Amino acid sequence: MNWKWSTEKHSQLLVKLAISILFFGLGFRLLFSQSTGFSDISEAPFIKQTLNPQPVSVDLQENGNQVLENGTQFGENATQASVNSNPYQENGNQIPENGTQVSVNPNPHTSDDLQENGNDSGNATEVSEPKSSGSVDIPETRDQNPRKVTCDLFTGDWVPSASGPAYTNESCSWMESRQNCMKNGRPDSGYLFWRWNPRDCELPPFDAGQFLELMRNRTWGFIGDSITRNHVQSLLCILSKVERAVEVYHDEEYRSKRWLFPSYNFTISLVWSPFLAKAAIFEDENGISSAPVELYLDKLDPTWTNQYQDLDYMIFSSGEWFLKTANYHINDTVYGCHNCPNKNQTELGFNFAHRKVLQHLFNFIVSSNHSGMIFYRATAPDHFENGDWFNGGSCQRTEPTKEGEFNIPDLNKYLREVELEEFENAVVKASEKGMKLKLLDVMQLSLLRPDGHPGLYRYFHPSKTDNSTKIVYDCLHWCLPGPIDSWNDLLMEMVVNG
Repeated sequence: MNWKWSTEKHSQLLVKLAISILFFGLGFRLLFSQSTGFSDISEAPFIKQTLNPQPVSVDLQENGNQVLENGTQFGENATQASVNSNPYQENGNQIPENGTQVSVNPNPHTSDDLQENGNDSGNATEVSEPKSSGSVDIPETRDQNPRKVTCDLFTGDWVPSASGPAYTNESCSWMESRQNCMKNGRPDSGYLFWRWNPRDCELPPFDAGQFLELMRNRTWGFIGDSITRNHVQSLLCILSKVERAVEVYHDEEYRSKRWLFPSYNFTISLVWSPFLAKAAIFEDENGISSAPVELYLDKLDPTWTNQYQDLDYMIFSSGEWFLKTANYHINDTVYGCHNCPNKNQTELGFNFAHRKVLQHLFNFIVSSNHSGMIFYRATAPDHFENGDWFNGGSCQRTEPTKEGEFNIPDLNKYLREVELEEFENAVVKASEKGMKLKLLDVMQLSLLRPDGHPGLYRYFHPSKTDNSTKIVYDCLHWCLPGPIDSWNDLLMEMVVNG
């Protein structure tokens, strides 16, 4: 009996031992398999997202009913232009009363320069939200990895944008009548539904709130001609979605102005200086010259140099005005001219004067040791087809053009070559001194937008204009809202990310 009990007890011990071995084996295998699984992940714990979708390729189909057939760009046989009578005159028909300093007024004077007949009509049709055509009503996509080591903001494509412009002609009161294309009766609105998309990086849309916060207690100066004014109005319209600026200053001719954003103590100054150099200009309110421009190539314009040190950010531009008939002075002596009225003078050409002034400008900037950020905006193109403004040229396109279809007009090309050469010389010297000198190159993105100009709609409902009024297409300035708004997208990106 003792033997039987001993045998049974021994058998139980063997069973328990076998069960223990079985559980131990299962546990060891489970632990080993889990350990193997974790090691597969731990070999590469910081896998980066590499998704980088290509920009949308847009094959633009021309609308044969609204696009000029057999349109030609400014021809290769173009010669130096004599611009004595310019339809885009800078002086207004309404001459303001004397008085330069303006008190802060929640409803400041907003009639900039020239007011076309009928533009203030109470029957004007305003468009609050332009509608997109079906061809551009597609969702936008965003790059999953927008920040890259290098970013060429100026090479890219225009892609459809369902969101449309950041403002309308109802939400902004700062646009002048000549750029208010929708109010003036432009029938199409598809040109409003595109955005600029650089090819190797993402360009965020302009963030008005962020920009105003960054510019708190800062000052901006935009120095140049009517295209500069066009640019400033675009910026004011975008920022007005957050806070409406108050006009606090204007000169007697309403050409130079200053605006304040009270909540941010942020000011934007528009400084009228079409040559950037000292000049005597003899034009009436219609842009008709009674005498050649007297241009002093070795003297910068004190209109902007006197306030240079008080501006934290500046953007300079020039170009088109150098095409005007002018006498050139150096050391207070007539040195030569362009389109010389006096045949005994030396014909130097507009490029000579343009280069001299830019050299003087950049030497001034580099020697100033200014600690802020300074931009030079390169020349923007016009889009006259089948002629120029003075001989029947027009711009009637309604969509962006394909790359390579529209060449840079010859005169713009000559101005641009000088600008890029002189800027490259200056930026080397500026970088050696640690200065922030930047090039805002809007040529390529603007060249692809022949649809963005007022054209006939610089006039209020041109089809109803009196036959005695000479109708001239404006293929130089830009509709607001319109493609010029993208210039501010670029500007903000360059300010925020260098």
